[in-house]
Amino acid sequence: LAIVAGFSVNGVAKLHTEILEKQELKDFYEMFPEKFNNKTNGITQRRFLLHGNPLLADWITGKIGDDWITDLSHLSRLKVYVDDEKCQREFMQIKYQNKLRLAKYIKENNGVEVDPRSVFDVQVKRLHEYKRQLLNILHVMYLYNQLKANPDLDIPAQTFIFGAKAAAGYKIAKLTIKLINNVADVINNDPAIKGRLKVVFIENYRVSNAEIIFAAADVSEQISTASKEASGTGNMKFMLNGAMTLGTMDGANVEIVQEVGADNAVIFGLSSDEVIRYENEGGYDPMEIFNNDQDIREVLMELINGKYSKEDPEMFRDIYNSLLNTQEGRRADTYFILKDFCSYADAQKKIDERYRDEKSWAKTVMINSFKAGKFSSDRTIEEYATEIWKLTKTPVKVQ
Repeated sequence: LAIVAGFSVNGVAKLHTEILEKQELKDFYEMFPEKFNNKTNGITQRRFLLHGNPLLADWITGKIGDDWITDLSHLSRLKVYVDDEKCQREFMQIKYQNKLRLAKYIKENNGVEVDPRSVFDVQVKRLHEYKRQLLNILHVMYLYNQLKANPDLDIPAQTFIFGAKAAAGYKIAKLTIKLINNVADVINNDPAIKGRLKVVFIENYRVSNAEIIFAAADVSEQISTASKEASGTGNMKFMLNGAMTLGTMDGANVEIVQEVGADNAVIFGLSSDEVIRYENEGGYDPMEIFNNDQDIREVLMELINGKYSKEDPEMFRDIYNSLLNTQEGRRADTYFILKDFCSYADAQKKIDERYRDEKSWAKTVMINSFKAGKFSSDRTIEEYATEIWKLTKTPVKVQ
């Protein structure tokens, strides 16, 4: 009814709009193609850079002035500095100071000491199965197994940081939060791995602590099942603050990769077309992966053997079942976690390799920050105002 009566229908990311036009609202699009348009989401740099990351904000202003505060496209003027070794060192020193600030926050609020020189790999967003926090923590469990089997494994120290809230009645989401915290308790208290792996779940995730988190992140986890995330704006906040995207080609990740170039992000997993094809035609059996991949089988068995739930070995049975068994008409592994697991593990290895090359890493995260101009909410709102609402600007004279 809204589509018929309204005069404009828009998606909030390029991919989202395409899915509306080609699949979800295909019949309406064929009837009213002129109504459909795209308005990619944006974020405000005044909150998530100027206020949230004053060290970087001051550095940017020192280089190009403060016009970026009201016109984020000015950040592109910084691209002349991405190969400048002095600027690279300054940029990474700012990142280190922000990591110290977050490490202090984690110590005070979680009682966990994290190494600010470790890779800060961060996933903060609403807890939902399609956002696949479960894929992230299953990989952490896999990495822990690798370290236990080979204490000399050559990987950089890593801190996996989660932050999320879940709807009150969303049982599997609440259970995932419990799993993350239980895995953290085991890993953080194992002296055998010498602090090379830490896991932190930041409580009461909200904008005020998000500012501290975004400024400190090295890796931005944007790992939703392709075709499921309408847009996402956390990915933009990470990008603006100089983090590399580790993600699927979903939501606004597609446009971030277009802006920064494929070499300045690490992309993995099924495409949206592949996901939609599996959903429509079938042909995916997670039990086949479970039976043939020893590493995945070991991780999944740890969900039900008490390793992370000694008080109740059956605590995570529902997660285990959701991955392997069709239940009440719901397909096993609805969000293709096991299907994408190996691709995700390979992507994590690429991140590790790239992090070791300090100059290349600095250049990449600087490019991410300086290419964020498109993703300001100022641009989004102006597109709504001019292209949908047909408003004209009223200049305001500042006295």
